[in-house]
Amino acid sequence: MENLESEIERSIQTGNILTLCESFIVINILRNLTPIEMNGNFYCALQEQMHQHPDNVFLDSLDGTPTSYGEANELSARLANKLVDLGVKPGDRLCAQVHKSTAVVTLYLACLRAGILYLPLNTAYTLYELRHFLEDAEPSVVVCDPERHDEVQTLGNECGVKTVLTLDRDGTGTLNHQLDSYSSQHTVVFRKDSDTAILIYTSGTTGKPKGAKITHGNIQTNSRVLNELWEWREEDVLLHVLPLFHVHGLFNALHVPMLKASRVIFRKEFSVDETIELIPHASVLMAVPTIYSRLVAHSGLNKRLCKDFRIFISGSAPLLPQTFDEFERKTGHRILERYGMSEAAMITSNPLRGERISGTVGKALASVSLRVCDEEGTRLPNGEIGVLEVKGPNVFKGYWRNEKATRKAFREDGYFISGDLAMINDKGIVTIVGRDSDLIISAGFNIYPAEVEQQLNQIPGVKESAVFGVHHRDLGEGVVAAIVPEQLADLTEEGIVDALEGNLSSFKLPRAVFIVDELPTNAMGKVEKKKLREKYKHLFDS
Repeated sequence: MENLESEIERSIQTGNILTLCESFIVINILRNLTPIEMNGNFYCALQEQMHQHPDNVFLDSLDGTPTSYGEANELSARLANKLVDLGVKPGDRLCAQVHKSTAVVTLYLACLRAGILYLPLNTAYTLYELRHFLEDAEPSVVVCDPERHDEVQTLGNECGVKTVLTLDRDGTGTLNHQLDSYSSQHTVVFRKDSDTAILIYTSGTTGKPKGAKITHGNIQTNSRVLNELWEWREEDVLLHVLPLFHVHGLFNALHVPMLKASRVIFRKEFSVDETIELIPHASVLMAVPTIYSRLVAHSGLNKRLCKDFRIFISGSAPLLPQTFDEFERKTGHRILERYGMSEAAMITSNPLRGERISGTVGKALASVSLRVCDEEGTRLPNGEIGVLEVKGPNVFKGYWRNEKATRKAFREDGYFISGDLAMINDKGIVTIVGRDSDLIISAGFNIYPAEVEQQLNQIPGVKESAVFGVHHRDLGEGVVAAIVPEQLADLTEEGIVDALEGNLSSFKLPRAVFIVDELPTNAMGKVEKKKLREKYKHLFDS
């Protein structure tokens, strides 16, 4: 525009009327043009790599022919076309509660490219728990294990689900039935950066999980930042041993390698023996602390085994200092610990190059702002402990159909209140020191006591209950319940756990139950779980 204006000035000076008129015409045309908005669908970034490296191996399950990037693009197109044929529209929700398989990855990619909101669920969730997700998210499609089809179909009918499809561990089921009859061409649906791509349900203090709306922009920026920070390269090989219903396994362990068309050794579940065997064939492992504690205990872990490995990354729960130190002693590698959560994906990371300090989670990622505040939101000086608050393009856009919870989660200036207690030193290095809620993290899974207590208090003979977490050498934290019985009630630990099994996922079940006369309370009558945690802190030490 500036060049055209200079041209007008020269035309006036030279008296060149024709040039002057032409310049005015071009300026008016340019001023009236609407800027072309780029497609913000994250699949566009992934597809770029698929087109550039179609023959690169993407998913290698080691038990059959691997899936290339070109094949993944075609398969996801066929599946997207099938979903459209079933009447699923952009913005509709698809709920997937299925075992890990390469077909699940294809399903996820199909949803991305078709603008369908993907809702992954833990396979351990019971039918009772599944009802809440179906009622809250109102998905058009539910994909489940073939063995559960009939009961999920019955529940789906009650909740208004239009279609229930099946997908087995080996990738067979009605989801992929006659997939070859659908076109391998599909135009990626236009999405804005701010459009929701994924619903990740996270438990809440009320016991009812809330759907965090993760946008295309959230996963785009976060994945690119990690790709650069961890210096990812095409020749990297990721050993994937994580579940796909979690941010760690779905976002980090898929998006980051895909942005470089890297190979992923894709295992359906974690096995410590198998992981030891596969380490020499990979260059990166993303895992939770429980996996590292089990690797450290394995006699086969040594420096020679890991000599060609590039990075061992840990997240989803605090890494014990003794695990960090022992791993370095046995392998020569210092684990790279990072910190994130469902609502904000990755927030901090220790450096790839530079000092990694045990017990810290590194500095804020690029474009992420952090502060530590008191309960009123007043910023605290460096070195003081308070609630960590986060702001940046990685932070979710709010909770699904829950404006009240969304308003409560954000400060007026846009900072998200993480709920984690932290300290930031003068160098910007973050240390997570605890939580301002009763959240329990066991083997990388988030468990809110209120949800378990709600079920406990419905058991005949239970007067009141308190659920809390204590240190567990393998899991990080173990779930413990203290029960006050009604008068003359005959309660047993085994009977209580049995009563919970039908309504709660296995990872939420208490690993120990204590029948007590009363629960410790403060002057306001609130149960003091800190005292319970102190009393039973050595429960799982042996």
